[in-house]
Amino acid sequence: MPLPTQSSTQYDNHPLLRRPAQLPITPGGATTPKAPLSLPHATANLPPAHNALICVALPGLAISTEHGQLTGQGLEGFYRAGRRMLSRCRLRVAGREPLAIQARMIAADQARFVATLSLSADGGPDPDVIVERTRYADGTERITLRSAAHRHLRLPVEVSLGTDLAELGAVASGRAGPDLPASVHDSGLRWSCATGHSVVTANPPPSDALASAGLLRWELELPPGDTRSVELRVRPTGAGPIRAVARAATSPLAQARAVSDDPRAEALLRTSIEDLQALLLRDPAHPSDNHLAAGAPWRCGMAPADALAAARMTLPLGTRLAAGTLRTLARTQLVGAGPRSGLLPGPRRHAGMHLPPSCTGEEATLLFPVVLAEARRWGLPEQATEELLPVAERCLQWLRTAVGDGTYLSDPHPGGPWRCETQAHAHRAALLGADLLDAYGRGGGPELREWARGVRDAFQEDFWIEDRGGGRPAAARLPDGRIVPHLGAASVHLLDTGLLGVGAPAQGLLDKVQTEQLARLLGGPAMDSGWGLRSLGAKEAAYNPFGHRGGAVRVHETAVAVAGLAAAGYEKEASSLLRGVLSAAEAFGHRLPEMYAGEQRTVGGAPLSHPAACRPAATAAASGVLLLTTLAGIRPDAPAGTVTLRPVRGAPLGEIGLTGLRVAGAPFSVRVSRLGLAMVEEAADGLQLGV
Repeated sequence: MPLPTQSSTQYDNHPLLRRPAQLPITPGGATTPKAPLSLPHATANLPPAHNALICVALPGLAISTEHGQLTGQGLEGFYRAGRRMLSRCRLRVAGREPLAIQARMIAADQARFVATLSLSADGGPDPDVIVERTRYADGTERITLRSAAHRHLRLPVEVSLGTDLAELGAVASGRAGPDLPASVHDSGLRWSCATGHSVVTANPPPSDALASAGLLRWELELPPGDTRSVELRVRPTGAGPIRAVARAATSPLAQARAVSDDPRAEALLRTSIEDLQALLLRDPAHPSDNHLAAGAPWRCGMAPADALAAARMTLPLGTRLAAGTLRTLARTQLVGAGPRSGLLPGPRRHAGMHLPPSCTGEEATLLFPVVLAEARRWGLPEQATEELLPVAERCLQWLRTAVGDGTYLSDPHPGGPWRCETQAHAHRAALLGADLLDAYGRGGGPELREWARGVRDAFQEDFWIEDRGGGRPAAARLPDGRIVPHLGAASVHLLDTGLLGVGAPAQGLLDKVQTEQLARLLGGPAMDSGWGLRSLGAKEAAYNPFGHRGGAVRVHETAVAVAGLAAAGYEKEASSLLRGVLSAAEAFGHRLPEMYAGEQRTVGGAPLSHPAACRPAATAAASGVLLLTTLAGIRPDAPAGTVTLRPVRGAPLGEIGLTGLRVAGAPFSVRVSRLGLAMVEEAADGLQLGV
């Protein structure tokens, strides 16, 4: 998978390999997107990250291998705002490297490494020293030595340090360069180059520091059964510790919990929320506005469509993240004259072998009014909604302008196709946008509904391919009338119709018979891998189980499918996909990657990692929230003071209780029994149960 070059489009799973740049706002209010980061024209492969332990608390990252030593190879190191502050941190005790025993993540921002060391002259099998290293995304590492020997030990300890101060883009493409020379600084070492500085300090201070070799040394006395620790801290010169957005007191996400007959549900929700908190960023110019980075290690900046999709899926955890994301993106909207007025800028996204790259800016523009309308249903304050309403109006006006006198919304480049999922996004935006405009007495709602009705009538004929198997939706139509017939996961967006008032889903583009057939196809073996939904059917031309748009399981699309199928009443298919993702999550330690191979599940098997997938990823972590809250079928209407429950009656995970959710600005808890009956256990005062 090549890295983007100056002449290439920027793929959705390619790296945003530097600190995300804000879009400058012109005096007229329009924005001019900065060009994407250019990398060399030579084709390069991303270094594999699927086996890495990635600690995240943005803007901090710590990337390690299972051995615990930072050797400077590949992506290893401590990063801050996309720059590698430390690439090498090798520990030696008594002249030897400890033997690695275990490496595991203990939180989204922490990894723990355990190693042992044998010092006995007789060479017995039992270790004399247990070495534990705890590594944090904020640039801290604590090294603890515990004696298991029966005698007093005097241990020489040395840590070899180095860095290239390279940006992640240079590291990923193999252009990082050699280590920089170090100098002794305070109680550690310092490195400098034209673009940055890095300092490592140690507590307790070392007994010796050798800059030429990048070494810090200690002589530690270790009585039997006792412990000694050394703490290293790395950060830019003059900078304090990283202040993660997701501190408990400031996080926009509620600390929800799941208790279920299936213990995997609790682990998935807990890990998903931890990963979401680790990916939170602040708008530098507006620190109260939070949004999600797309994922680590490749996409540590804002990806508009992904940020909105993730914020929408996390609405059960409160509306603050959605509000911050909407406000941040509102400041990038193009305004003024011209056909692009109202558009939210975004890079192109690779669409697989069958279609050209799509525009994520178009997707984000259609998502904006949807997220605003649904956030209002979940309890976004009226004042916040009204402040963002003009931005949503401009998004909807862009839609009407882009469609013009036609029926469908095409890609924004000449000769662009009419994509199936784009019509689904546009239709949903029109219906939810019209509902939003009507609620505030703004004009335009009837015209949007009329256009949506026309699209619906035409789509059921123009985009439906009849065949002996019962038919299928086309992936796209070309302006010359040809169709792109392959079956892929993009069709799940036809089931994602959005939420209107009193818990009613909006009408979809397919009729009842077509919806039933699509549900059958999504639940069939060509699409359901047993680990989740393939992005391309296994029987389609160019199917590749590792293809990120050609057969791999993309967690976001699977979650959308589960929610859409459940809402449409196809619980058997929804439950099968849900259980598949839950099993995959367990295999990945409950930290779901953005995608993994779509190989068919076998008895005793495990899902195969995609070497270039982000993990954690915002949409994958948010999908964990959507998957579990779908079981309760929560459909709030905060302005009307009601909440409706439509639980999955088959209770595929047995009994499940969800506590600490947020509806109408207050804690909300619900329990679904083994019989599929739902009961509200905690809710805002005055909130009524709808029917």
